[in-house]
Amino acid sequence: MRPDVAHIFAFWESRAFYDSFMARSHDRLASAQSGTFKDAQVRLFDYRFDVKTGFEPRFTDADLLRVALCRVHEERAEHFVLMQEKVWNPAMAGSPGMVRGLFGEAPGHEYLVLSMWRSAAEHGKYRTERVERLALRAQTEADVAALTGDVVDMEPSWTV
Repeated sequence: MRPDVAHIFAFWESRAFYDSFMARSHDRLASAQSGTFKDAQVRLFDYRFDVKTGFEPRFTDADLLRVALCRVHEERAEHFVLMQEKVWNPAMAGSPGMVRGLFGEAPGHEYLVLSMWRSAAEHGKYRTERVERLALRAQTEADVAALTGDVVDMEPSWTV
């Protein structure tokens, strides 16, 4: 994780609740935070499916998050989603240190893969043992136009 970057994840019960918050409360809260950050980037993803087990936005049992943002070639989007379900998801679910995660989609063939891990050591075992082999099997290089992401150490005092 880069020390000058904070990742904030918010989970909404429905799009209606999100829209209501944005219309009624967002500007007031944002103005109160003026000057406390720069270069904010916000993305809104719709939930598609769980990674491993029923996702819940509870972070007390995870010490590390892995967030991957993928922009996928339009003609490869269906394949990318299928490979996430059939290749990546089972591999992550089979890793002992992986707690849970989710797969989300945004307009423009953008996807979010958020995985929660018990520790950096457990995530490291998964990465070194499997990622290259899985990427070849899933044809990830052919699907993905751009990939960014981060490994995020949890800050318990920020969890609400």
